[in-house]
Amino acid sequence: MSYLKIDRVCKSFRAGSRTAEVLRDVDLRIEKGQFVSVIGHSGCGKSTLLNLVAGLTPVTSGGITLEGTEVRAPGPERAVVFQNHSLLPWLSVYDNVKLAVNKVFGRSKTRAERHDWIMHNLDLVQMGHSADKRPGEISGGMKQRVGIARALAMEPKVLLLDEPFGALDALTRAHLQDAVMQIHARLGNTMIMITHDVDEAVLLADRIVMMTNGPAATIGEVLEVPLARPRDRLALAGDPDYLTAREGVLRFLYERHQFVEAAE
Repeated sequence: MSYLKIDRVCKSFRAGSRTAEVLRDVDLRIEKGQFVSVIGHSGCGKSTLLNLVAGLTPVTSGGITLEGTEVRAPGPERAVVFQNHSLLPWLSVYDNVKLAVNKVFGRSKTRAERHDWIMHNLDLVQMGHSADKRPGEISGGMKQRVGIARALAMEPKVLLLDEPFGALDALTRAHLQDAVMQIHARLGNTMIMITHDVDEAVLLADRIVMMTNGPAATIGEVLEVPLARPRDRLALAGDPDYLTAREGVLRFLYERHQFVEAAE
């Protein structure tokens, strides 16, 4: 049985008398510990798919199961990191993470254990030194590190990343990509990342799910990325397998773009 199973999922939204079909017959199996990137043109339903897995939005038909249990609502076993860090500005870095830890472990861990767990996760993203600072006192990249720490502190079975580095400069983005790879290597958790960035998808993922254009988008191709871990971005720059995977994603996206232009 697959760890995470997305079984012929369809999603439509109603607006008055009109119905917009966003996703149609999305079928995917993800194994425990895999890193999956989802890529496609704007409007292809990538974030909608992530929201369905998170339980933030109900499916219209089909089903999603995690370890055999149907996903019907949000839960701490599926933590989300959004492009907007969503930190509470009046709370310190420590207290932003503490909110999640108290919610999930308020009854199962002592106060001292919760404190140690908060600091452990902040140290994991190299933010322990800024625990007492407020969001307004740290950079955008540091805010995203705190958002990742908060999600990891929930000890989720699946970490969902919705373009978490999209608003960051190239150098900060590269540092956070490296941090995510290190966390994945250390924890072995299952990750699903939405991205527009081809190089990011190939660098981070074990598999790349390529979505067709909307409306009624579905999975067009799934590309296996045969790159050993740990990965070094500089060493991969000329790696034949890296270049082949990159070319495969670019070709898919380019052909879909051509298809859109022909339809217009």
